[in-house]
Amino acid sequence: MDKIHSLRAAVQGLHLAHNLADTLKVVAHGVVAGLGYELASVNLVRPDGDLVVASFAGNPAAEAQITGRVGSRDSWERRLSMGENWGDLVFIPHTEGWVLDDDDVPQWYTDGPVPRFEDEWHPSDRLFAPMYTRSAPGAAHRELLGVISVDQPLTRRRPRPDERRDLEEYAFQAAIAISNARLRSNMQRALVRLEREQQALRASEESFRQAFEYGPNGMAIAEMDGGRHGSILRTNDALCRMLGRPASAMRRYSFSDFVHPEDMAILLRTSAEGGRAELRLGRRDGTYLWVSLRNSVVADAADGPRFLLIHVEEIEDRKRRELRLAHRASHDSLTGLPNSAELHARIDARLCAYRGHGSDTAAERVDDPHLRHADQAASPHIHVLAPVGDDNTHGLAVVFLALRDFKAINTRFGHDAGDRVLVEVARRLSKAVRDGDTVARYGGDEFVVLADGFGPADAHSAAVWMQSQIHLPIPLGNQTVQMRAGVGIAWAQCGTAPSDILRAARGFAS
Repeated sequence: MDKIHSLRAAVQGLHLAHNLADTLKVVAHGVVAGLGYELASVNLVRPDGDLVVASFAGNPAAEAQITGRVGSRDSWERRLSMGENWGDLVFIPHTEGWVLDDDDVPQWYTDGPVPRFEDEWHPSDRLFAPMYTRSAPGAAHRELLGVISVDQPLTRRRPRPDERRDLEEYAFQAAIAISNARLRSNMQRALVRLEREQQALRASEESFRQAFEYGPNGMAIAEMDGGRHGSILRTNDALCRMLGRPASAMRRYSFSDFVHPEDMAILLRTSAEGGRAELRLGRRDGTYLWVSLRNSVVADAADGPRFLLIHVEEIEDRKRRELRLAHRASHDSLTGLPNSAELHARIDARLCAYRGHGSDTAAERVDDPHLRHADQAASPHIHVLAPVGDDNTHGLAVVFLALRDFKAINTRFGHDAGDRVLVEVARRLSKAVRDGDTVARYGGDEFVVLADGFGPADAHSAAVWMQSQIHLPIPLGNQTVQMRAGVGIAWAQCGTAPSDILRAARGFAS
């Protein structure tokens, strides 16, 4: 009865340990205290498959020497495949075990005399109790969890069948206890990791809140689905100040409601793809502000993109400088009119690259009614046409005006006076044309007007009117001067280079 009581106490102790390390110690000490062996070693399978001595009981010197040492999986597989099978137990008698003396499995064995009777225990006998992860003894698909190695039975005899069953059952219970301890340990680590992640998430959320609310640049969170693209969910103070609107009012709008109509395509492209863009946002006072927009798409794994994190930085001053630089590059510094490079670009923007049966420019002098057709072809582009005769065809007229005797103004009155004349001519031409027409300074004393939608009569009348405006007296101090201009008209045609068109018009104006 004492032995049964000790065995029950050992098994109960397996399931009372608080962690894996304590469980392994209880397993080893339970063998010594409850099963009647002087020595017990628990060898646990590591993640790499080898087995490590995880605990030892019965001999402090042996415990200090072999605890933590590792035996290879191959050596252990060899041991468990030889000897005698007592159920799940493996017994290797000293007559066979000598071949294992030189393998790498940590062991604490001593030599001794030949047994005096048949079932006497020899110091070199080996008894192993494998531990498997399974639901019951003999279950299929078992996975080795570890091995309990025992030595020196207190009876000095090989275990009887009932003692073997006790050891086998103890190994089964030990496997359950170790598996449960590992599970608890993994759960505890997972809980600790989860708590750390939650703490990090809370810290990250607080950092985001602080950065969002108090950042120097504007920020907004907008929804991407639903009936209104970019419906605003949240804005920070910086964006509200930037646009002059309270947060409560901002939430009533879609982000696209603030974007300049000309910049809507940029917004839609940036919202769909994420990334950066520069566009104009409308303020409460009706003005527009240039901003740099950076979108980050927050994706939903199931439904696709749903939210935009929008970062808005004001770039009004920089954009103004850029626009001034671009204007200087494309406009004449004296008159403020588009320069020759900008003139070429505006003509080119109206033309396609199609070339028909020829590229000659149809042109006329003011007093020459002859005009040519531009060749037409099947193309999705709406071709710019040159009028012919007195039909109703309209095209892009290129009116070239060259001032006469301008050098005499510079010689007589000086270059400052000449500049004032050019500025006045530019002003008069700008007033003489329709909204949407282009007046450009082509060279020193040469100007060009692009007038779209003109027929031959329209072009002729417009040219005469421009000449009359140039001919009006121009005051220079106490004197006045009158300028005259030669005029040539060419018709822009698809397939013709802008330089060819301008060359033809200039030739007729000379």
